Amino acid sequence: MHADFDDEITGLRSQVKQLRNVAQEISTEAKFQRDFLDQLQMTMIKAQAGVKNNIRKLNKNIIKYGSNHIVHVVLFAILLFFVVYMLSKIFKR
Repeated sequence: MHADFDDEITGLRSQVKQLRNVAQEISTEAKFQRDFLDQLQMTMIKAQAGVKNNIRKLNKNIIKYGSNHIVHVVLFAILLFFVVYMLSKIFKR
């Protein structure tokens, strides 16, 4: 009877060791993931700052030099419509 208890205790000890090892692996992975997320967050903060800075510079340049990009877009749309219209006329025959 004592031998059975000893075997059970030995089995329980090995299971506890396995659980401890799993817990340590989970802890290690959690630390790695936390560090990775911290680095990712810092990268995103730097990217946001860069985008904000570039938008500010772009707005300054638009105010300083004016902006006629709408005219360019409209002219491009008219040209594209004309090209499509001409191609449809040519390939209908």
